[in-house]
Amino acid sequence: MVFILSASFSSSDAVLAGKVVLWPVDLSLEGYITVFENPRVLLGYRNTIFYTAVGTVVNVFMTLICAYPLARKNLPHRSFFTFLFSFTMIFSGGMIPSYILMRDLKILNTVWVMIIPGAISVYNMVVTRTFMQSTIPDELLEATQIDGCNDFLFFSKFVLPLSKAVIAVITMQYAVGHWNSYFSAFIYLSKKELYPLQIILREILIQNQIDLSDVVDPEMAIAKQGLAEVLKYSLIVVATAPILCIYPFIQKYFIKGIMIGSLKG
Repeated sequence: MVFILSASFSSSDAVLAGKVVLWPVDLSLEGYITVFENPRVLLGYRNTIFYTAVGTVVNVFMTLICAYPLARKNLPHRSFFTFLFSFTMIFSGGMIPSYILMRDLKILNTVWVMIIPGAISVYNMVVTRTFMQSTIPDELLEATQIDGCNDFLFFSKFVLPLSKAVIAVITMQYAVGHWNSYFSAFIYLSKKELYPLQIILREILIQNQIDLSDVVDPEMAIAKQGLAEVLKYSLIVVATAPILCIYPFIQKYFIKGIMIGSLKG
């Protein structure tokens, strides 16, 4: 990542010559200028932020309300419901049936096609359920019930505060998944104004690729090839920087959640 960051701030000549290692050489912003000259980049940021924010909220909400009942030992037919969730991890409807379903639901070419189909990850739900089973003892529920606490109050006042670590973990995983979402938009969206950032960055990269067989001037070919290399690194930074900035704030919860899940799962 250090090399990518340094290369994105270096000149195209330095990158092509292989002079960049840990520090930028011949400081230049030509890659970033080329990226942000395209007005659709900011539109892609707006769309991706919306998909990530709303999608993550929906994901976390659905995961928690599914995981908590399955963590309760007194849930009737708990094994059967767990099997139904687990079954979807092994078998899926496939691409064409999924497309037909999105069409029949009339959410093709809408923002909801990027959110609703992946409203819950069964894997994250299983991790959350295991965390709740390992961390929240049944005795706590029994004690609160004696004091007149119902399931809703117990979930909101005790389960959620005690589950901050696993919530941070699944929130980060869901957010990264939405931020990097590319294939769903490629399949379900044809309106360019709804494209996420990843597809727009891909289009910019393709537009700046050069076919050496079609170039007559060798110097121009080298210059364009150098710009394409710098642009590639600049696009990586533009695509990953927001998520990298968020990670330090939830790192302690992320590490704690992973350790508890791996040791007690």
